[in-house]
Amino acid sequence: MEQYKTIKHTFEPVWNEQSEILILGTFPSVKSRENQFYYGHPQNRFWKLLAGIYEEPVPETVDAKKELILKHHLAVWDVIGQCDITGSSDSSIRNVIPADIAGLLAKTSITAIFGNGNKACELFQKYTAPALTALAQTSAIQKLPSTSPANAAWRLDRLCAHWQEKINPFLIP
Repeated sequence: MEQYKTIKHTFEPVWNEQSEILILGTFPSVKSRENQFYYGHPQNRFWKLLAGIYEEPVPETVDAKKELILKHHLAVWDVIGQCDITGSSDSSIRNVIPADIAGLLAKTSITAIFGNGNKACELFQKYTAPALTALAQTSAIQKLPSTSPANAAWRLDRLCAHWQEKINPFLIP
């Protein structure tokens, strides 16, 4: 049985001053930690989904992924800055230190926050929303179905349609 490890998030959020939509995951998977970038597992559908929504080629490099995010006024980060975890299992997460999402929001034009899956939303509500409310910042998060391959109930085409429907009102024309 794999042991718990205390792991700190070691790569920065992707954003710029024009970012208007923040997409939050929970914490980087083992593959993402190895790659030092978001959604690094080859079976995670995040990059295919964004490419489908924006009718762009699927980005292959970290630079291309950053370009896709920033071109469409997005920001990507995780709710957790540090935690104890076994492998990549979100259900094993404990001893959470949240990421400084309030600090990020203060530097951007973000008007909408979306959670990539149930766990991202649960962790946001528990660890981040109270701090944002105290600072009079937006503390609402909208749940999107996870792009994880474990979410087999959602085929890629259905995921794309649902994500696009949810974020479309916030897209820059």
